[in-house]
Amino acid sequence: MIIDTTEVQTINSFSTSGFFKEVYGLIWIIPILTLILEITIGRTSSPSRGDIRLFSVGPSIAVISVLLSYLVIPFGYRLVLADLGIGVFLWIAISSIAPIGLLMSGYGSNNKYSFSGGLRAAAQSISYEIPLTLCVLSISLRLEIGRNDQVVLPYDSDLDSSTVDIVEAQSKYGFWGWNLWRQPIGFLVFLISSLAECERLPFDLPEAEEELVAGYQTEYSGIKYALFYLASYLNLLVSSLFVTVLYLGGWNFSIPYIPIPELFRINQMAGIFGMTIDIFITLAKAYLFLFISITTRWTLPRMRIDQLLNLGWKFLLPISLGNLLLTTSSQLVSL
Repeated sequence: MIIDTTEVQTINSFSTSGFFKEVYGLIWIIPILTLILEITIGRTSSPSRGDIRLFSVGPSIAVISVLLSYLVIPFGYRLVLADLGIGVFLWIAISSIAPIGLLMSGYGSNNKYSFSGGLRAAAQSISYEIPLTLCVLSISLRLEIGRNDQVVLPYDSDLDSSTVDIVEAQSKYGFWGWNLWRQPIGFLVFLISSLAECERLPFDLPEAEEELVAGYQTEYSGIKYALFYLASYLNLLVSSLFVTVLYLGGWNFSIPYIPIPELFRINQMAGIFGMTIDIFITLAKAYLFLFISITTRWTLPRMRIDQLLNLGWKFLLPISLGNLLLTTSSQLVSL
């Protein structure tokens, strides 16, 4: 067998360029993370008998874990910093680091109220992280029936969860191809779990614990105190963008029976103008979720901690498991 040396070199150069592209997408954020660490480690005020290192690093972890999530969010077909094959699950893995920062903040404060608040916040985050992960897994495992009556994966490989590929799979069928219609149960569970992850009403116990003074934030002031709220609102925007990417078709815009892309020739637009339209559509859908979260804050009463944990473990977890089994079995039957 004769091996063409030119083809081998071409393949090696292509894989190398793709590797460096992904590495660059991860490296550029290092200066931002370094700046955040310098701000929080610098003295403002701190408890006299607390663990200064844990007390200072806790807010940094809360913010950094959210900022890293923006790496895998696509605002357009090529508008993503790191188009990784495990993009969605990388976000879940990164967001699971945030409870560690809250625990460190509560323990480092040397305050029983702060520590109790940190335990509550970590328990809340873990309780809703599992149903959220199962909803994402349902989307990644979902099979599609191609036009040739062949079973094909909507993504490039098994368990491939690239955020760009997920949006492209939904855009094949326009408005009715959104996972909002194909995974309605998963959408509702993901929506509720995202609100709980962001500590929004009726799940905002960590920031409104009157019996615990102010929870894990009791001993904080200045920039360190502000970083907790910055992380909360950045996390809300991240969750809104992932709802858009996973269930609302991302930058794809279509209305039933009205060919909007063909009417305005959106598919033929290229360059800066086309990217601007993709970003605008993505943000418009994300702000729809933000409106829902603000509306619930004005409407629903706050839950107790036992009610909050029961909802996560006794209701959302079984429902998300059932949705995963239903999705898998329905596609196996279609084989």
